[in-house]
Amino acid sequence: MRMRPTLTWIPTEDLPPGTTDLEPVADALGTGGVLVLSGAGISTESGIPDYRGEGGSLSRHTPMTYQDFIADSQARRRYWARSHLGWRTFGRARPNAGHRAVAAFGRHGRLSGVITQNVDSLHQAAGSEGVVELHGSLDRVVCLSCGAFTPRRELARRLEEANVGFRPVAAAINPDGDADLTDEQVGDFRVVPCTVCGGILKPDVVFFGESVPPPRVEHCRELVREATSLLVLGSSLTVMSGLRFARQAAQAGKPVLIVNHDPTRGDRHAVTRIALPLGAALTAVAGQLGIPVDD
Repeated sequence: MRMRPTLTWIPTEDLPPGTTDLEPVADALGTGGVLVLSGAGISTESGIPDYRGEGGSLSRHTPMTYQDFIADSQARRRYWARSHLGWRTFGRARPNAGHRAVAAFGRHGRLSGVITQNVDSLHQAAGSEGVVELHGSLDRVVCLSCGAFTPRRELARRLEEANVGFRPVAAAINPDGDADLTDEQVGDFRVVPCTVCGGILKPDVVFFGESVPPPRVEHCRELVREATSLLVLGSSLTVMSGLRFARQAAQAGKPVLIVNHDPTRGDRHAVTRIALPLGAALTAVAGQLGIPVDD
């Protein structure tokens, strides 16, 4: 029987409540060398819902798994129909105050790097440089047979041409760019193959149940080793792909600071969890440090 990936986490221990004290974050950024690890929560103010917060997409939507995508042509049809529709909205999202604050911290030399679990490229759009996309990016598509990469906009054009008149109304858009559609709305949506070899196309993202490429993991581990502290923004750290870096930092005696409204799987490794909206919190810290944040 195929094992399903971990999608949710329920605390099994008493965790300290979140605070509203931003001083530890301001102190860390004042010292510099901070490594940012961001999750879906930093993009909610850009109109992209998160997975596990109040009203998160996991309450109504099960993300596509790598195993289902590979094994089932009908699953791929559903995925690409929903993702094609979601891309129209997802691609119009713009950076919010949280993304802009992170970019400002980087410009002023307070960060050692940025790792994001998000696939929306909003950190880069805000001006952050050298962002490590832990789970890849929806901007790219890869062929599972020949490995050729294609810009997502090119695939979107091909899908438009193959599915003239496909204009269903989605119930919601999810953090992975997937839209909520019924099987009836998906209908006979046509999936297009790789233009190089005719193989199966997949977004260049790490699906649930798929492993992050080992060289990427090792690069992130090196960033943790070089950092003075780890600042987690908007991630529940439910999945191991992000949690392992919080554990690594804590084991190395480096402060782990979390800004997230709800408790996280990494709270016991953190010196504090600040339960405030990210945009306002990071903008306030920037103000304390005299760092301007672009509008």
